[in-house]
Amino acid sequence: MHDESRRIEERVQRLHDQRIKTAVYAATVPFQVEAWQAPGEPVPFEEAAAASYEPFAMGTPWGPPWGTTWFRMRGQVPREWAGKRVEAVIDLGFVGDWPGNQAEALVHLTDGTPLKAVNPLNQYVPIANPATGGETVDYLVEAASNPDILADNFSKVTPLGDKLTAGDKPLYTFRAADLAVLDEEVWHLDLDVQVLRELMLELGEHDPRRHEIAHALDRAMDLLDLDDVSGSAAAVREALKPVLSKPAHASAHTVSGVGHAHIDSAWLWPIRETKRKTSRTFSNVTSLADEYEDFIFACSQAQQYEWVRDNYPKVWARIQESVKNGQWAPVGGMWVESDGNLPGGEAVARQFVHGKRFFMDHFGIETKGVWLPDSFGYNAAYPQIAKLAGNEWFLTQKISWNQTNRFPHHTFWWEGIDGTRIFTHFPPVDTYNARFSGEEMSRAVRNYAEKGGASRSLAPFGWGDGGGGPTREIMERARRLADLEGSAKVVVEHPDDFFAKAREEYPDAPVWVGELYLELHRATYTSQARTKQGNRRSEHLLREAELWATTAALHAPGYSYPYEKLDRLWKTVLLHQFHDILPGSSIAWVHREAEAEYARVARELQELTAEALAALGPGGPRVFNTSPRDRAEVIRTEDGAPVYVEVPASGSAPLTDAEPPQPVTVSGRVLDNGLVRVEVAEDGTLASVRDLRADREVLAEPGNLLRLHTDLPNYWDAWDIDKHYRNRYTDLLDASSVTVVEQDPLIGAIRVERDFGKGSKITQTITVRAGSPRIDIETDIDWHETEKILKAAFPVDIRAPHSSAEIQFGHIQRPTHTNTSWEAARFEVSGHRWVHIGEPGYGVAVINDSTYGHDVSRTVREDGGTTTTVRLSLVRAPRIPDPEADQGRHRFTYALLPGATIEDAVAEGYALNLPLRVADAAGAPAPVVSVDGEGVTVEAVKLADDASGDVVVRLYESRGGRATGVLRTGFPLAGAQVTDLLERPLEDAETADGGVAVALRPFQILTLRLRRA
Repeated sequence: MHDESRRIEERVQRLHDQRIKTAVYAATVPFQVEAWQAPGEPVPFEEAAAASYEPFAMGTPWGPPWGTTWFRMRGQVPREWAGKRVEAVIDLGFVGDWPGNQAEALVHLTDGTPLKAVNPLNQYVPIANPATGGETVDYLVEAASNPDILADNFSKVTPLGDKLTAGDKPLYTFRAADLAVLDEEVWHLDLDVQVLRELMLELGEHDPRRHEIAHALDRAMDLLDLDDVSGSAAAVREALKPVLSKPAHASAHTVSGVGHAHIDSAWLWPIRETKRKTSRTFSNVTSLADEYEDFIFACSQAQQYEWVRDNYPKVWARIQESVKNGQWAPVGGMWVESDGNLPGGEAVARQFVHGKRFFMDHFGIETKGVWLPDSFGYNAAYPQIAKLAGNEWFLTQKISWNQTNRFPHHTFWWEGIDGTRIFTHFPPVDTYNARFSGEEMSRAVRNYAEKGGASRSLAPFGWGDGGGGPTREIMERARRLADLEGSAKVVVEHPDDFFAKAREEYPDAPVWVGELYLELHRATYTSQARTKQGNRRSEHLLREAELWATTAALHAPGYSYPYEKLDRLWKTVLLHQFHDILPGSSIAWVHREAEAEYARVARELQELTAEALAALGPGGPRVFNTSPRDRAEVIRTEDGAPVYVEVPASGSAPLTDAEPPQPVTVSGRVLDNGLVRVEVAEDGTLASVRDLRADREVLAEPGNLLRLHTDLPNYWDAWDIDKHYRNRYTDLLDASSVTVVEQDPLIGAIRVERDFGKGSKITQTITVRAGSPRIDIETDIDWHETEKILKAAFPVDIRAPHSSAEIQFGHIQRPTHTNTSWEAARFEVSGHRWVHIGEPGYGVAVINDSTYGHDVSRTVREDGGTTTTVRLSLVRAPRIPDPEADQGRHRFTYALLPGATIEDAVAEGYALNLPLRVADAAGAPAPVVSVDGEGVTVEAVKLADDASGDVVVRLYESRGGRATGVLRTGFPLAGAQVTDLLERPLEDAETADGGVAVALRPFQILTLRLRRA
């Protein structure tokens, strides 16, 4: 047989694209359209319905950036269309085919009922099937003119990311608004040809099935009447039935499809637009559920459900009905799909607490799995946190984006730092926006790493990132691929069902231990530093407010624990941990609002804490310590005078002078407190840090070296830092002044000022306090650089085989060498409050109050010694998607802690992030809880969420070894239970001598519910 493949393939493509697809709508009649431009921000339906509309012609430009235009569309179904399937078809002037970041609209009936959304891949609204003819159609359409921030493929800086800079020039030109007849036979033929053609092109050149499909398509095209596509469509479909009905091979891979609509809670649009995106997508999904009984949709992020409940009650009612019908599956169990690295441990726990409770309260459903397809890496505490929240499985996708190494598994057991394992799956289709194309199906099979051990994978299908969701075309593809020779088999099912089958089939799946590090998007640990600082500060202020509110509730008659306020503030913080807000990868508008929200949260939490302390009654000034370790340190009184105080963990003490071990002396540029001696060089770097206790020099080279690197990644400016950034840099060694600014027996401080770059200025105050080896570097930057990153380096004379960085409820060790490509790829990593390096007998920690990104490297000196260098990433200057990212003022503190153990790093990490608080309060109420036993760390103290009055305490083992101790209470204890994160009992706790016995394995998290006598 002659090879006619090319002729056939080109013929099929042209006939499909130019004749079949264009004949899907058999007849059209234009709507009569009027328009009203809403002023400013979006308005309620009632206001839009009462507005005055003006005639609007097709082909007219509309929609300023971030504007809302309401269109009134009126029409009548022609009588001759009786018996036909009639739809409205609306083209707002869509650009490209991504539904997410461009013109979108929600179509309403005149009574305000939302019907369905329109976007470039879902332009229809059902009217009648069949029509009787003569139906009157009257719609109000809320159209959003969101700018296309992705235009030019993220290669150009744009001012469109904030309504303050976007201008008012119309973005779109309205193309069409029609009543139309859907020719169902042609529409189905369109899908038949698409599925067969795509499958054919994915099969091998020597696969007989490829040629069978090609010749079947060729013969079928002979039956297509180019002058009457509609009349000949049935015959063409009949000719294709034999190749569409051949069953898949018995050993074919099974793809479990579940409908999905990834909706970023903010990204290239502000939060206010996400609220509307949810209504559009969820309207489409519930409409599709009405049309396809076999459709199942998985949806995460309780926050988005709450937005719809509060703003679109009719859509909310449809969601509730779909959940009852089993077609809508709440998943994930988190308040939002948060970043996987940056939120603190307690915040990750609260993501699950608030998310799972929402689904249980509103749907009676407890979600079983973690649904995080798009976060930028996943911390190694997740397995334990997820299991303690009642989860059985974990799903993600993003690790498929790795820049260097291919992750070796798709289905596996993921083991966390404490030893907990959770069954985990990466869809080998390598997308969470699948559409069941031939290429996707082929990729899923080709990629699947578990061949021979298992035979099924998951594919979330539907348009996403900016919403959109599944379409009827994708559902039709799934039906055709359910059992088709040459393809994987597709079954639409609940993700719980997939995971149950996958685990049953593959119980001995391989194990991956430790973090799921994404070898990409490493700059998300640093970009938008003020957003990250707001999160860090909020997490610690929430801890303070809960602890002292609990103290007041136990000891202050008449005080009422602020359940509702704390709940609301926690949800605000959790929302802003979304994986495109906290990582710094959103437009300017998002981060401008985030900074304002964090400032509001801080004010409210400060007020709550002040109210709780005031409730204890007036008295002398007292010092309150929120951290879980006893403190002896220097603080300042209201008049600025330094005072050395000693305060118990989670408790308070009078503001009275205690005697420090040794005073601070200042001589020239040398600070000495008997524990450390710090010499500041003329250029402002640390020339020497001598640990007087160990009698050793800490630094191998000048410390606190500020290095300004050129930072232009290959792509994704706000997300990425690529390895070549290291090759071009300037060391900031020209200090304009180095001045002693404080010389007191309790505090010595030297200020270093520098001007550099494009008008940037940095002022650092290096402080040594009596009684502490910690060297604080308070930093104030006025930052005006572009495409740069600023790092602070501490080259330490230590041979450290690994570094330890704090993560949620523990820490993780990473090699300092680069023996393998996996280690070399970790050239920028994340950590929380501290990084520790050490050799047997000696260690050093670098502490911070708002920094997450860092790198650790080592070199061998000519004298044979090893220099291990810790470098903090302080601030970046990407320009896309926010041209002004990080510009302006930044204030933060980091510190060097010589002679530090891991326990010291833990204690000082808390201390730096939880400053001692002075308040006028009476008496000395005993700490709510105190712990005897090293390594047992209190992470949260609060009243139980059920308002029972029980006290809930969350503990963890923080050193990485076994720990035992006794938790004692500052109130009469009647009993104690071990609970899960949602405060549900698991078992009774062992009580003795008025306390609770605690025995923890390394990094174990323990939640105790304490009943008051």
